[in-house]
Amino acid sequence: QVQLVESGGGLVQAGGSLSLSCAASGRTFSSRAMAWFRQAPGKEREFVAAISGRDGTYYADSVKGRFTISRDNAVSTMYLQMNSLKPEDTAVYYCASRSLYSGGDYMETYTYAYWGQGTQVTVSS
Repeated sequence: QVQLVESGGGLVQAGGSLSLSCAASGRTFSSRAMAWFRQAPGKEREFVAAISGRDGTYYADSVKGRFTISRDNAVSTMYLQMNSLKPEDTAVYYCASRSLYSGGDYMETYTYAYWGQGTQVTVSS
């Protein structure tokens, strides 16, 4: 029912910037909490940032001050602006969406019902 499509990944040198987008289908985008997760080779998927239906934002300690999450309800799109990128940011980045009226810890993968297929971000040193 809800489909998510990420875009904007690519290759960038350390210290550079990238902006990711997540386009969502459906008619209730503004009511859903959404998030970005990432997964590096050989590691578990980890929380990056989340934004609530009321525009509250939450960040992993590793990206605070460098990444900014936002959403544009008029076009049903979520964004992740990534600045001062480090090699350890290299991963596949996934867009996630909760079902309507769901709750829980924003950093837990199981609280999200829908996932995109991911976009690769590679940061060279």
